[in-house]
Amino acid sequence: MGSTTGLVPRDELLTIGQAGEYLGTGERFIRRLVAQRRIAYVKLGKYVRLQRSALDAFIEAGRVPSE
Repeated sequence: MGSTTGLVPRDELLTIGQAGEYLGTGERFIRRLVAQRRIAYVKLGKYVRLQRSALDAFIEAGRVPSE
């Protein structure tokens, strides 16, 4: 196996706060997306985590093409 030092996995699990920073929003917005099940999430015991790929898919779904 090769060393992965300095590399961030593309599909890492983010906390609610990290997801908010990634999308440029607050934690409250992310929590609302999770509560309304508008975005996929992972439950690890009592903790909620979001995959970076799920956030990217959410961004793509909301993209409006230019004319």
